[in-house]
Amino acid sequence: MRYDPPRPAGRLLLTPEDKEAPERTRRLRLLGLGERPEPALDAFASHLASLTGAPYAMVNFLHVSGQFFAGLHAPDVGLVVKQDGTRPVMGRFMPRDHGFCPHVVVRRKALVLEDVRDYPRFAGNPVVDEYGIHSYLGAPLIDTTGMVLGTVCVADVSPRPWGRSGLETIKATAADLVVRLEAPETGGLPL
Repeated sequence: MRYDPPRPAGRLLLTPEDKEAPERTRRLRLLGLGERPEPALDAFASHLASLTGAPYAMVNFLHVSGQFFAGLHAPDVGLVVKQDGTRPVMGRFMPRDHGFCPHVVVRRKALVLEDVRDYPRFAGNPVVDEYGIHSYLGAPLIDTTGMVLGTVCVADVSPRPWGRSGLETIKATAADLVVRLEAPETGGLPL
């Protein structure tokens, strides 16, 4: 584990150390993934959002320098209004200490957070304040070499009882996507 110093708001955040990041970055480059938005992955994220009823869905690849949403489904305008009256719009890049996907990648297991505020480790995450994210469901994308390439995930601004069906859905979609990403006949992308 890596300790990050206190944030200006006075919160502490423990982001897990990702020792596989350099090797993952090389593997993603070999597969031609994680450096540009992919319309097929955007469609996959939209399908995942529809399956789960979540306003946010992502196909996220983690690099040494951060996270990149090669597949993204998000509202055109942020769902929460910040104190300054603005509505944040989620972009394609996020620092490693934002969000919950880095935890999924290092754990190599799905993560279900019905209300992130119930967990001190996750309640102080910047996405809670910046985007109003209060629930998360994500699973790792583990390829045939055993490398965790990234995650598929969904998030909501309200607490959500994802339940066993949510967990099974996210794990099944992750397994399905990995097969499609590695299939030579699809050029490495889902059909």
